[in-house]
Amino acid sequence: MVKPIYIVDGARTPFLKSRNRPGPFAASDLAVAAGRSLLLRSRVAPADLDEVILGCAAPAVDEVNIGRVAALRIGCGLKVPAWTVMRNCASGMQSIDSGIANIATGRSQLVLAGGVDALSRAPLQYSDRMVMWFSQFMAAKTPLGKARVFLKLSPAQLFTPVIAIMKGLTDPVVGLLMGQTAENLAWRFGITREQMDQYSARSHARVIRAQQNGWLTAPHDGLAAEIVPVYDTEGNLYQDDDGVRSDSTAENLAKLKPFFDRKYGNVTAGNSSQITDGSAWVVLASEAAVKRHDLKPVGRILDTQWAGLDPAQMGLGPVHASTPILKRHGLGLNDLDAWEINEAFAAQVLGCLAAWNDDAYCRDQLGLDGPLGELDMEKLNIDGGAIALGHPVGASGTRIVLHLLHALKRAGGRKGMASICIGGGLGGAMLIEAL
Repeated sequence: MVKPIYIVDGARTPFLKSRNRPGPFAASDLAVAAGRSLLLRSRVAPADLDEVILGCAAPAVDEVNIGRVAALRIGCGLKVPAWTVMRNCASGMQSIDSGIANIATGRSQLVLAGGVDALSRAPLQYSDRMVMWFSQFMAAKTPLGKARVFLKLSPAQLFTPVIAIMKGLTDPVVGLLMGQTAENLAWRFGITREQMDQYSARSHARVIRAQQNGWLTAPHDGLAAEIVPVYDTEGNLYQDDDGVRSDSTAENLAKLKPFFDRKYGNVTAGNSSQITDGSAWVVLASEAAVKRHDLKPVGRILDTQWAGLDPAQMGLGPVHASTPILKRHGLGLNDLDAWEINEAFAAQVLGCLAAWNDDAYCRDQLGLDGPLGELDMEKLNIDGGAIALGHPVGASGTRIVLHLLHALKRAGGRKGMASICIGGGLGGAMLIEAL
């Protein structure tokens, strides 16, 4: 990048696990809560922003262009443009990249970029067959005609809804649930159930350690708190990620049955990311804006890369997106101080590590002369990840960028990579420098 792009600050809500019913917050509620808290502690007033960009994979029907809805409710005023982006799991990272592009071209100087999803509120829908019945019923002109249509209705039509989130998590091209693509990687690289469960237990243990030390909810190392508390309309306080479990040990996780391939598979609900609600934002600034507003940036975005690959192997997206950045900057895997690879599935993260260490994959798929080697696990997802925290699809890309900065600052590190796999066969990565 020719012009430096700075991260001034960032904040997120607690990530709240779906409990088989609508959660306490709509997606826009979460975005507004995190955005207001972030700007209240900032030197930047909402009206100072040049634009607001919000990633969201599953906005509700009454939150169309949720970026604009959130910006107006945050108090940005009528003249600050706001818009919504969608790149599945990387929608929150796409919002940052879109902000980068507009700052680089001089269109914007200050951008509020983030992501949100309230997956607990994904709707139950009628089937096409049921919708057709409604159409026929409404078209009937006489009471007798309506009665005839009514008698054609079967209980199965009425009481078998379409679960929207299952539709959303199924690739429409290859016809696989995201968990089935994780099973593909486990088979390809020989990843065992024991390895998946051990990795998942590690994620929970590391989030618990971070919570106990206040690394997520208290200021540290020149950074404001990552998580800002939120209140619902009844005054209930939510201040911690609530999906993490102290009893998620490898031994207990081993008791769970496979979910996506019940006969032969090893991917379970316990070694997969959770269905969760949450929002995250960062404030991006140009060098001119930093000087004009006397801002103190906490980080800088050095490079971004997007990549495409087989949708049936979508979990390897971080490998395909991160590797070109490493090549451009002359870096090896362990030349960076920290890595955030979003934990869609344990098999997916372990598959990425295996691909980098596989000679044939690196040569045939990445165009390298040989394997990049083994990534030091002590640099990877230092404070756990989505297996314990949850994966509110639109927010995760922003969260991993924000948390990478926190991890770097706390450890005294300088550079790190935030990377994410994306449904549909895509990957995204950002090289970040802590200041």
